[in-house]
Amino acid sequence: MIGVVGGGIAGLAAAYRLRQHGYDVQVFEATDDVGGLAAVYETDGDDIEKFYHHLSKSEETIVELAQELGLGNRLEWKIGKNSYYVDGTAHPLDTAWQIAAYPHMSLYDKFRLGMLTQGIDVRGGIPDFDAYNELSEYEHVSIRDFVVEHTTRGVYENFVDPLLDGKFGHRKDDISAAWFLGRIRFRGERDLLRGEILGYFDGGFRPLLDALVDAVGRENITTGARVTELATDGESVDSLTVATADGTTTHDVDSVVVAAMPNVLEDLTGYECDIEFQGAVCGLVTMSESLLDTYWLNVAHDAPFGSLIEHTNFIPKERYGGDHLLYIASYVQSREEELWQMDDDEVEELWLDEIESMYPDFDRSTVEEFRIARNPRAGPIYERGYLDLVVPYDLGDEVSEGVYYAGMASASQYPERSLNGGIVAGYECADRIAQKRRPDPDRESVPADD
Repeated sequence: MIGVVGGGIAGLAAAYRLRQHGYDVQVFEATDDVGGLAAVYETDGDDIEKFYHHLSKSEETIVELAQELGLGNRLEWKIGKNSYYVDGTAHPLDTAWQIAAYPHMSLYDKFRLGMLTQGIDVRGGIPDFDAYNELSEYEHVSIRDFVVEHTTRGVYENFVDPLLDGKFGHRKDDISAAWFLGRIRFRGERDLLRGEILGYFDGGFRPLLDALVDAVGRENITTGARVTELATDGESVDSLTVATADGTTTHDVDSVVVAAMPNVLEDLTGYECDIEFQGAVCGLVTMSESLLDTYWLNVAHDAPFGSLIEHTNFIPKERYGGDHLLYIASYVQSREEELWQMDDDEVEELWLDEIESMYPDFDRSTVEEFRIARNPRAGPIYERGYLDLVVPYDLGDEVSEGVYYAGMASASQYPERSLNGGIVAGYECADRIAQKRRPDPDRESVPADD
């Protein structure tokens, strides 16, 4: 049997792939539900993710998985409209004309930024279309130095710097230019006449999780099951000890995929990962009236949140019983930060006060429900030299033969964390196991759906 520690998207993907390879699998999830950062709330219609999600065109593996699971026709590609709130005004930045009209950068600044987003280096007067293909070349360069050198100081100060403030706070100068370039590439496809093309499932991401669970087999997944010990026989992994409400059990395993945060890996194996993580505080506001005229609003000033994301300006409100759904997103770099220390009522008051300041016509009586989700390790801090810190998929040399890692500190979650990256990590571990071990010949593999 192969044991999988963690029932998030990476753990489920690893189990699914292992089942395809013909292995018996058991997934152990410490919480009461699978999904991890893709867990959901109920609404008056479809479920919705506690932390906002959508897909970019560059995320091909999750699209292929959805097709295998029979959900290809439920994946919809829509225009996600973006704006930038600066000095009391939300400036749309979807079409070429809107970008050209943005008043806080010169025309030359916008030209240089546009060339960078297209992956073209125009320094020296001769366009270089391959300059940014190797992200590792910029791994030890700060974003400030890179943007000023490759575009202009105006681009950095008037556009990039406020976005970094909202994303990484006081850690912004530590972040590598490789992450910044990867982020641009990750966001994928843009229609210059309409805006950015983003994907979302009819019904949200819950149907994908449910289909994965069904493919793995619900009998092969145990929730409320915390793995407390990973034992070896001196050469290879031997067993997992699992604590549930019913007691503690030990399971013999041939291999283990740890599809969890690196602190779990360290607790079980002693392997230390030096990657630091930022936390997220994410609100979901259910409203009777719309607040924004865009999907995604980045905020340039020093607000207690970095973005406002009106989900029902992307997906029709009719899918949620006619309610308007607004995410309020904020990252914290330390659990000592004031926002993390506040209780939910204090966060709600702080955030709604700021929205009233930004939008004087906002009426709090339109707020029907305010829910807050927190995660202390929502994403890595992509500091310079990050690639030297990623955890290998195969930890046979570092820990013990048969130990694999598919968590958020793996290479697939660079240059940007994503559900797609989690699936890739799960597949990478499963395929490595299949290359080393032969499954039970009497057991049939799980076929992919047509």
